[in-house]
Amino acid sequence: MKILVLNCGSSSIKYQLFDIDDNGHSVLAKGLLERIGLEMGEFTHKWNGEKHYEQLPIPNHTVGISIVLNALLDENHGVIKSLDEIGAVGHRLVHGGEKFTKSVLIDNSVMELMEELIDLAPLHNPACMAGVKAVTELLPNVKQGGCFDTAFHSTMKPEAYLYPIPYEYYDKYRVRRYGFHGTSHKFVAENAAKFVGKDWNDQKIITCHLGSGASIAAVQNGKSVDTSMGFTPVEGLMMGSRTGDLDLGVFMYIAEKEGYDLKQMNTLVNKKSGLIGITGDKQDMRDVRAGKEAGDERATYAFDMFKHRVKKYIGAYAAVMNGVDIIVMTGGIGENAWFMRGPILENMEYLGVKIDMEANNATMGEARIISTPDSKVTVVVFPTDEEYMIAKDTYDIVKGL
Repeated sequence: MKILVLNCGSSSIKYQLFDIDDNGHSVLAKGLLERIGLEMGEFTHKWNGEKHYEQLPIPNHTVGISIVLNALLDENHGVIKSLDEIGAVGHRLVHGGEKFTKSVLIDNSVMELMEELIDLAPLHNPACMAGVKAVTELLPNVKQGGCFDTAFHSTMKPEAYLYPIPYEYYDKYRVRRYGFHGTSHKFVAENAAKFVGKDWNDQKIITCHLGSGASIAAVQNGKSVDTSMGFTPVEGLMMGSRTGDLDLGVFMYIAEKEGYDLKQMNTLVNKKSGLIGITGDKQDMRDVRAGKEAGDERATYAFDMFKHRVKKYIGAYAAVMNGVDIIVMTGGIGENAWFMRGPILENMEYLGVKIDMEANNATMGEARIISTPDSKVTVVVFPTDEEYMIAKDTYDIVKGL
């Protein structure tokens, strides 16, 4: 079955076309549309080792998805002969609240519930829903599956997901920790364990999804028991432009001193903080490293702060699970930034972690064990594949219909 996977942001669409069955899968094509809604958009399409790029107007998500479908059919860079070959479409849906704890077949009732959840993810859920509506318009007879970022973390217990604020706000507004990157955490926990010859259902695993957005999860016996992101993706680790954990007193102090309203403070904590907030001009970890090596004091601060916070969460989650068997590094930084992985993982002998620095320094974007043979904890670099997880869940949902 051919399944088109869509990951719709407010001004972008990432996509992959999979050919999948019970025995395996392959990627036929993938690409990215950016700057949707602006005067001129950008479109990148990849297939068979080839690449097509063009600039063109992309006024909305419906036009964007029609561009994707036309590319898949194109006589020069297409990979299918007819849209009838697309058996289903799978969507990344960011926030499922407490209503969605697993991937679902999308129907009118799901869309109605998604409308109710917009307040929980005002930047993300409308874009996701726009993608669903566009597919409904363009491919009205094709089944659609939805895979929620928050679903994997729905197994957390109240002690992990409740906030120490008046309980009435949980009752009234469902203010609690939801966690994100769940599709990635689930994929790498299960498959990295398999990679090292273990069953994730009897392992204590710490998954580190480190990129511009970053989060860590404690996965015990195949279930998420805690995660660093919270009610929104702002909480937890220091990120490319987000604060991560922050004393709320600082938030109120700056707002009062600067005369900022809530919208301005939202911009500050989401877009002007993290790595770029400390360095002033560097959001990519490679640039932060280069700045540190050049003697830039603020880049050095940012590098060391990121390392410190990841290391701290690993220790915290080992305490929560009473130990750890496997640590997984994934995401853009986790998979490729060997220069950050090493400092994060060194000096953790108290946990039984011993790193093979030669293996670590030689590993970029490939599955590999980077701990020593005598390390009590197996440390694995494992590339994430959220799109495949969405395709697989969608396939499992629709194949029996």
